[in-house]
Amino acid sequence: MIPVTKAYLPNKKKYQSYVDRIFQSGWLTNNGSLLKELEQRLAEYLGVKNIILVANGSLALQLAYKALELKGEVITTPFSFAATTSTLVWEGLTPIFADINPDSFNINPTSIEECITSKTSAIVPVHVFGNPCDVEAIQAIANQHKLKVVYDAAHAFGSDYKTQSVLNYGDISTLSFHATKLFHTIEGGAVITNDDELAKKIRLLINFGITSPSTIETVGTNAKMNEFEAAMGLCVLDEIEGIRKQRGIIWETYKQNLCGMFEFQQWNEHSKNNHAYAPILLNSEEQLLRVESRLKYHDILPRRYFYPSLDTLDYLESKQVCQHSRDIASRVLCLPLYPNLNSTDQNLVLDIISREGL
Repeated sequence: MIPVTKAYLPNKKKYQSYVDRIFQSGWLTNNGSLLKELEQRLAEYLGVKNIILVANGSLALQLAYKALELKGEVITTPFSFAATTSTLVWEGLTPIFADINPDSFNINPTSIEECITSKTSAIVPVHVFGNPCDVEAIQAIANQHKLKVVYDAAHAFGSDYKTQSVLNYGDISTLSFHATKLFHTIEGGAVITNDDELAKKIRLLINFGITSPSTIETVGTNAKMNEFEAAMGLCVLDEIEGIRKQRGIIWETYKQNLCGMFEFQQWNEHSKNNHAYAPILLNSEEQLLRVESRLKYHDILPRRYFYPSLDTLDYLESKQVCQHSRDIASRVLCLPLYPNLNSTDQNLVLDIISREGL
């Protein structure tokens, strides 16, 4: 079987060496030494000021909403994984969908402005597949209407915009470190902010609001990353440049062989592809279903990231109709992409898809 993605497993002996440190200390969770080391190294690698490691990417978003005290309506994209929207609903917020740019797949700033009302408190854009949004236009809108900006940057590990990490934009950016991501900690995520006071508040929220053994300062939750996950993160971070290089070679092979047959996401001109995903845009949903069926026949499992468009979900009772998002969602297919995908398997994928495109 060739899955759409596969968790990267580092050298077993290296991971064991970190696990040995855990056994020696007896400290399994709650801000242990490995977690502190990983936070420091990630801050340096990503070029960010404050990074708070948490249990998963969904909690990272929820913590962002809580820390910023969001209320009412939040404008977001319908072209994303369900968590972007479900975390808003979970926190009692109302998602309002702004349509996307059909070339970049990212939220369209013009559509954002059309959705703003007196109830709007924030904008939650997504750097789709790691492709940076139009961060300057979004910030200008936020400044004009006094809105907070939380970037769901689940796919944007290592994505830069102009001269710095794209994670430095907005009030908060969040990452997912799920096992299938470019960088992972088995499960996990992170909250990134340049605001020291906001970072301090988030650190309080992730540990039940406890400030000392006898003091509980505010309502909090349990969102802490444990030491075994931090150990995995340290191992993967040691090998991240090799991982990114391998993924880049695989992605470029897809691009070279399929360009002209199918459309590709238009990448932000001020950024370089981080090769987190390998989406192609087929000519129609019918063609997509044919290709998907032929791939599955050969035990190749692509994914329809992201389908369906979230503005079509029945339980949300959304009043917005986002035509571009619905169209892209019906035609986009993510191809297998992971470091140990060998050339024989990738050529099989290409051969099957190319027959449809000729």
